[in-house]
Amino acid sequence: MKRILNTLYITGTNRYLSLDGENVVVSENQEEIGRIPLHNLQGIITFGYTGASPALMGECAARNIDLTFMSGHGRFLARVTGEVKGNVILRKQQYHISEDIEKSIHIARNFIFGKVYNTKWVVERAIRDYSLRLDVNQLKEKSNFLQNSLAKIRECGYAQQLLGLEGEAATVYFSIFDQLILQQKDVFVFHGRNKRPPLDNVNAMLSFAYSLLAGMCASALEGVGLDSYVGFYHKDRPGRISLALDLMEELRSVFADRFVLTLINKKIIDETGFIQKENGAVYLNEDGRRLFLKQWQNKKQEVIKHPFIDERIEWGMVPHVQALLLARYIRGDLDEYPPFLWK
Repeated sequence: MKRILNTLYITGTNRYLSLDGENVVVSENQEEIGRIPLHNLQGIITFGYTGASPALMGECAARNIDLTFMSGHGRFLARVTGEVKGNVILRKQQYHISEDIEKSIHIARNFIFGKVYNTKWVVERAIRDYSLRLDVNQLKEKSNFLQNSLAKIRECGYAQQLLGLEGEAATVYFSIFDQLILQQKDVFVFHGRNKRPPLDNVNAMLSFAYSLLAGMCASALEGVGLDSYVGFYHKDRPGRISLALDLMEELRSVFADRFVLTLINKKIIDETGFIQKENGAVYLNEDGRRLFLKQWQNKKQEVIKHPFIDERIEWGMVPHVQALLLARYIRGDLDEYPPFLWK
């Protein structure tokens, strides 16, 4: 099993990264403020605009250390990756399936089945843990709707129908998401999903978490030899990591959404971690990003039992295991792709 190493997050927007021997050096205003050995890292994510030296990019590529550039607001900009692992036969089979509507929908509905199954159990877990503080009847009604959607998804044979089923399930889930926020209700209110830009504190954190999760999924797919830009559910677009977006669907609620709810409900983050722009857009500020990323790294190191391989692994390994299972299915080693099903 692959060992999960550390990810270096550079939250300051005016910090420059360079290479010195086998260390990544972080500088601000041409003064060194830190250095970290490369052998301890599996990835570097920088939110700055000053960039990184070509020497560091080359060394990261040689060591297969993902170097990801994000905007200060958490929008993905670019990624430097090393040599692609895996053989060309796997990718050719991936491309073949992506061009076959029937074969694509067979995989896509498993992604969406996993997504809806997991959102249902996020609701069920909330009912179990906080029944005295929630409208249990309403949540049970929504959970039953999600349960009924699962059977329809399993029988779905058309992409547009699957899009409709996913959209309905997402609408139902987010309609009760505000109830799952139990603390700091005066500053963390959710009236529905909004993005590009996010317009409130909750959506700012959800968008940021989804960006990080998409990057994790892209790295995992490339690591097993798959092309993260060619998906089976999300349509191909220039610069869009379609397969990574496919893979992250089943992990959105159990990884990203529950993480955001934990930060709010345990009062780990508060209103001081955000900034509102003149156009109404809300983003995490530098202190908020730093706190968010520290907790995100801790979340990745939590240990769970994977429901399919029946082994105890860290949360941060889940995208890698799912990518491996997807590659095995594409090779023909598995009869069906097994989505991550959480309870």
